[in-house]
Amino acid sequence: MITLVAVVGAVAYYQFGGGDEVAQGRQKRASPVNVVAPARAEVQDRVAAVGTLQSREAVALTSEVNGRVVAINFAPGDRVERGQLLVQMDDRQARVELRVAEAQYADARRQFERASTLRSNNSISQAQVDALQTTLDVAEAQRDAARTRLDDHRIEAPFAGSVGLVDLSIGAYVNIGDTIATLDATDPMELAFSVPERYLGQISLGQRLNARTAAFPDRVFEGSLAELGTRLDELSRSLPVRAVIANPDNRLRPGQFMSVSLTLQERQALVVPEQAVLVQGAKAFVFVADQDQARRIEVTLGAREPGMVEVVTGLDASDSVIVTGQDRLSSGDRITVVQDDGALLSSDQSLTRPWQ
Repeated sequence: MITLVAVVGAVAYYQFGGGDEVAQGRQKRASPVNVVAPARAEVQDRVAAVGTLQSREAVALTSEVNGRVVAINFAPGDRVERGQLLVQMDDRQARVELRVAEAQYADARRQFERASTLRSNNSISQAQVDALQTTLDVAEAQRDAARTRLDDHRIEAPFAGSVGLVDLSIGAYVNIGDTIATLDATDPMELAFSVPERYLGQISLGQRLNARTAAFPDRVFEGSLAELGTRLDELSRSLPVRAVIANPDNRLRPGQFMSVSLTLQERQALVVPEQAVLVQGAKAFVFVADQDQARRIEVTLGAREPGMVEVVTGLDASDSVIVTGQDRLSSGDRITVVQDDGALLSSDQSLTRPWQ
């Protein structure tokens, strides 16, 4: 009987006020939190893409004459300068033909000069002088043609670049049109990729970009937008563009695959640690410390980078943003701000992505 009375009394105590005091005691317990102030930083809007490297200039070196190779002045992979002699063909016959043409030209010139002197004394007719002039012009053209045929036995680099693989040996016979080697201008190089249609109003020549390749995962290659296409691809609804990538050490090769991050715009903006943001559906929120209470604020997010996110609207630079324990808070909860240098997660511990 005594036990039953005690239980009934306890229930009555909670129902008529005693339990409220306990509940209020629990509600007054403040949650420890860490806070940071929004920082003002340079924010970049970027678009990600994938592209393929191309040589700015590329040719297949071919022979313009039939003949035998007498000298090869390069090794596969060598960098050569413009005008450098790469392959020398047997040109003995061409040299003989040039000497004949030069002799014929010299003889025609002497005859014309003699006739011109005689014409001044009216010793010969103007028609004879004109005929000798024609003979001289023909001889000069034949001499120039012989020089060209001789030059065709020399295969020179049309521009500076790197020579590719070659299956050729001294003494080999080469026919007209046979490929001797490939030549690529590899510094700088072109990176071809496409930009989605929705970014057309934000791209312009000279915009900076970073590119990476699986061959050199720890290196970032910098470049700039150099050419814009004139037509959109009807299937992908994207614009083909080309960027210039510096390649001074000749590590990049034509045909190589690269991932691209193109910087569209740069601006100063407020950023907060990404771990401070709570996402519910399509909305994003942060908690701020308002004296000793937590206050939830809806924010509009912008660009992101590892560990940080831009806040477009909702925050001021003077706000104290809660970065720990906010997932257990409700607006109006009491808080206690504590100092903890390890409260912020490193960029590899948080779910992040590059500015975009």
